Amino acid sequence: MTDKESPQSVIDAYKKRQKMMPILIRGLAILLAVVGVIILVVWFTSGSNGPKISLFASATPTATNTATPTPVTPTSTPTYTATITDTPVPTNTSTPSGPFEYTVQEDDNCWSISQQFEVDLVVLLALNNFGSECPINPGDKILIPAPGQELPTETPIPTDLPRGTKIPYIVKSGDTLDVIASRFNTTVEDILLQNDLEDANQIYAGQELTIRVYLVTPTQTTAPTSTSAVTATAQSETTVTPTP
Repeated sequence: MTDKESPQSVIDAYKKRQKMMPILIRGLAILLAVVGVIILVVWFTSGSNGPKISLFASATPTATNTATPTPVTPTSTPTYTATITDTPVPTNTSTPSGPFEYTVQEDDNCWSISQQFEVDLVVLLALNNFGSECPINPGDKILIPAPGQELPTETPIPTDLPRGTKIPYIVKSGDTLDVIASRFNTTVEDILLQNDLEDANQIYAGQELTIRVYLVTPTQTTAPTSTSAVTATAQSETTVTPTP
């Protein structure tokens, strides 16, 4: 204690400190409480890193009656497997509908050609007006009949058909338009007209023609008188006189 300090001043200072001490303690306590509150608030609001503690009571969930599903025993349903049936795809086979032209090759003959195209040899000969022979050479063009084609069977026509009746006729081997016209009492010109033909010689065996019958009146021809019998008789009656 200095000389200037009196006992009374020391006592007054001590009393003053005694009065200030509670105030400082309360202030420090309040400060610590505020800091603690701030720390707790920051901790609880820090998300997933903070403790899972809520400052406020949460609403108590209300129990909900959930119906327990009743197990259903599955029923086996028969499954029918469809049977797939393959539909055959039609194959387009080129089948000639009528006679077609063929160029004769080296070493060809009528028999080999008929075997190659599976046609009747007789029909092949008749179709080309070959008769009983096969006069073909390499490079010639001949007609090949359709498979299964046969020689037509001639059916006599009725004699009471009206004049100009149209009938179908299948050309046979050796036929000409003159022969056909004479057979059906018609004309070559009408046959050409009815069949849109330009050349009377361009017909072939197996060809179908439309014929109008009985356009002309048949003419009867008188058979020539044979003179051979008269000559023979005259010669038999002649007396030959031998020369002496």
